[in-house]
Parts: sequence; C-alpha cells; structure tokens
Amino acid sequence: MRFGGSNLVSSELNSENKTEDNKMENKKILEMKGITKIFPRVVANDKVDFEVNAGEIHGLLGENGAGKTTLMSILYGLYRPDGGEIIFDGGKVEFHSPGDAIKAGIGMVHQHFMLVNKMTALNNILLGYRTPKDPLMDYEWARKRVEKLSKTYGIEVDFDEQVINMSVGEQQRVEILKALFRDVKLLILDEPTSVLTPIETEKLFKALRRMSEEGLTVIFITHKLKEALEVTDRITVLRRGKNVGTLITKDTNEKDLARLMVGREVEIVIEKKKKESGEPVLRIEEIYAKNDRGLPALKGINLTVKRGEILGMAGVSGNGQKELEEVIVGTRKVEKGRLIFNGEDITDYGVGRRVALGISCIPEDRIETGMAPSLTVEENLILRDYVKFTKNGFMDFEIIEKHAEKLIDEFGIKTPSPKVAARTLSGGNIQRLIIARELSRNPVLLVASQPTRGLDIAGIEYVRKRLISFAEEGKAVLLISEDLEEIMQLSDRIAVIYEGKIRGIFDREEADLEKIGILMSGGFLEN
Repeated sequence: MRFGGSNLVSSELNSENKTEDNKMENKKILEMKGITKIFPRVVANDKVDFEVNAGEIHGLLGENGAGKTTLMSILYGLYRPDGGEIIFDGGKVEFHSPGDAIKAGIGMVHQHFMLVNKMTALNNILLGYRTPKDPLMDYEWARKRVEKLSKTYGIEVDFDEQVINMSVGEQQRVEILKALFRDVKLLILDEPTSVLTPIETEKLFKALRRMSEEGLTVIFITHKLKEALEVTDRITVLRRGKNVGTLITKDTNEKDLARLMVGREVEIVIEKKKKESGEPVLRIEEIYAKNDRGLPALKGINLTVKRGEILGMAGVSGNGQKELEEVIVGTRKVEKGRLIFNGEDITDYGVGRRVALGISCIPEDRIETGMAPSLTVEENLILRDYVKFTKNGFMDFEIIEKHAEKLIDEFGIKTPSPKVAARTLSGGNIQRLIIARELSRNPVLLVASQPTRGLDIAGIEYVRKRLISFAEEGKAVLLISEDLEEIMQLSDRIAVIYEGKIRGIFDREEADLEKIGILMSGGFLEN
C-alpha cells in the first residue's frame, strides 16, 4: 500500500508487510488493541490499535486533541481504558496506576517534570526506590549504578546538585535516569525537546540511539516533524482519536506526515519574501527589570525593532522573555532604562496609552492575560476597546455583534455563537480570537510571545502566515519563541537572550543553529 510516495504500514497490514530492517524484525514489545477512551462529549481514543517493536524508537504524532497523550496515559496507568486490551512483553496487562506500569517495566518522562526542587539529583532518582539494604538506603551502591547508567547512555548529570539550580535540560536528564534506574524496558517521552536548546536536543538524540542499541524501546511523542524524522525508526499518526497509519521513517517525509495528521495538504515551509526593513519603531535602551520574586530578570537589554521586519527572540524558557514582553506592553515596571516608541519616550506610560499608540500583544499566557474566560467571544474581541463601541454613553450591542461576526469570519474562529463564553473555545480558537482582536486594532508593533505554542499543524500554519503578512504591510513584529525552527523560518533578524542579557544578534542570512545554540546555553563564540 502506498501513500504519497511512502510505505504506509497500517496496524492491519503489519503481519503482511515485512521489512529487511533489523529493528522491524524484532518481536513486538507492545500491542494496544482496540483502545477506547471516552470523556464527557469527547471520544479521545476510538478503537486505537498501536504496536511497538522491541528496541525501536517509535514516534507518535498527531494534532492537539488527536489522542496521543491519552493513549500513553492509558499505557502508563494514569487512565483506565473504556475498551480494548494491552499486551506488554508477551502478556496481557491491566495497569491501575503508574506504579503498576513501572513495575512492569514502563517509564514515562512528562512534559512538565515531577522532581523535588530542594533535593539533589541523586535523591530525586532514588525517591521511592528500595535498595538492597532496604529499609536503609544504600547510597554507595545506588551512586555506582546511576553513574554506570550515565556513562552507558552519555547522560551527564551532577548528582550532588540540587534540582532547583539545574537547567531544564539537566532536569530532563535526571527524569530519564530516574526511569532507567528502575530497569524500564519501554520509555515514553512526552514532547521531550520543547524545553531544550539545539545542543541539548542533539545530546538527547544520541542518548536515545544508545538506548535503542542496548535494546531499550522508546516512544517519542512530538509535534516537530523534522525531529521525528531524524530520531525515530517508525512513526504512528493519530487523527481525531484514530490510528491513521504507521510509517517507516526512512521512507516518509514532512509533507506526508503533515497530510496524515491534518487530512489535507499543509504548507510546511512558508515562503517569506526578502524585504528591506524600515525605520525603527521600538528602541529598548539599557532596560533593567525584576521578575515576580523581586530578582533581576532583565539586565541592560538593548534592542531595536524596525518597520517591515520580524525580529525573533531565541532563548530557553525563563531567561527574561516573559519579563521583556510585559515591560514592552506596560504590565511590568522598568527599574532602569528607556523605551522609545516612534520617537516618543513611553517608559512610564500605562497599558491603555500604549495600546492607543499602536502596540498590540499576543501574550505568552493566553488564558490568564490574553482573554477573560467568563466573558463572551464578542466581549473578548473588544477588550480594552469598549469606548469605540459606545453610543451616547451606552454599549452599542448591534455594532459589537457585527464587529465580532466580521472577525470570526475573517480569522476563522470556530464558535457556535459570538455570545458563548470564551472559555468554551479550543486552545487554537482562543489563539485566533486573540490574534483577531490584536490585529484588528491596526497596530504598528505586535509583540507575539510563543504564538504557536500548543497549536496543531494547521493552527501553526495559520499563525505564521498572519505574522508574515503583518510584517509585509510595513508593521513591526517582535517574535518571542522557544521554537527555533519557527524563529529561523520567520525572522529577518534573530536576537539571543540568556539570563536577562542579549548575547548576540544575527541577520537572517548569517544565522547559524550551532552559534545560536551555544549562546542560548550560556556559551561563548570563538573569534
């Protein structure tokens, strides 16, 4: 069976379609048959068949809501299935808790780590584990065992360091070692690269390949097609709760995977015309600001954002990006320095005055700061603009409704009515609502912070096209994103932020992933 020039191995055809690849000849370590999980008004998994061979790295792809995490949560014992059966390592199993799954040999590293910050890496790894001297803890035996695992897989960790002092990449390595320490046969990784620099991502991939060589099986959940193609042996795609195909990685490509995920052709690489940027719109001069804990977050930031350009801000989460966004829109106080917008010093201006001047924002936290969940869709579409929709001092609801219907149509917001509560919308439609509101103000500068985080492929395609067209109109965009592929694809210039400082600025043509990765992790470039 062929699909878009690729070998498509569906679960029904696995027994018939054999491959010469050694890993494909391995025995199945996992068979999930007819797995069904129903939540109120949602069928998350619809009779899903999913098979994984021993010793392979198996990718699991799908849009938001496709059922990936639910399926893996069932496998890990977090949910009970409403139908179907699981066969693991040759026997039928029923897991009532993650503890059951761990005892059977299944480990999972979640997107949000589950570590105790005030404990050392070693103590986190040993947490809940019984050593040979139980009830006493045999630290000497445990350290030797962990160090051997670290050396075998190339997973470097300072075992005596407290987790709170570690980077997110180091914390992830602690989570992986914690699973390996428990002799897992199958390791599930949920979006493991979303918090990593390029250098850390490559280290992770090397470790995964070593695990596979040693006979360990890995399920790699991701939305990043390039990474799935780089590190996996096979890839299973879920769409709307169903398994729509399992592909041999070396025989497929991004377009085929995207088509399976979405059900239509998707523009993976969006063409961006080369265009000369104009005059500066925003100048950030020696800005200092503190974070919510009163600690220095921005330490002398200098940046210029110009008309007609997208300036990308690359950096690992927690290095001052959130504080920079809030300083620009006016929700965080500047300790020192100046903000110059179209030649005017706006350092002490409030949010409303900045909006009136032409500054709009797609905030990082769209639920907490980007919208009012209890208000209706149409009310959210005029937030901070109520005065424009009044007549003789009263709200003109007819005009508000017409305005909402226009934006809902133009920006493709899926909602049963403009009058339903905004909280009832999906994440992707909430993002469309925010973009519609912010762009309808006809701003001069758009601060777009993590604009595609959590969106599916179709949503990402839509948002990226909107940002490009906005800049092509001669407006300015400051794009703050942890997705380096997004930064590289959309930006005209790229600034790298680390620990509240700008470590370097590159033109699009000279941007180099290795250089950016070094600066993102606090390293220095050779002259």
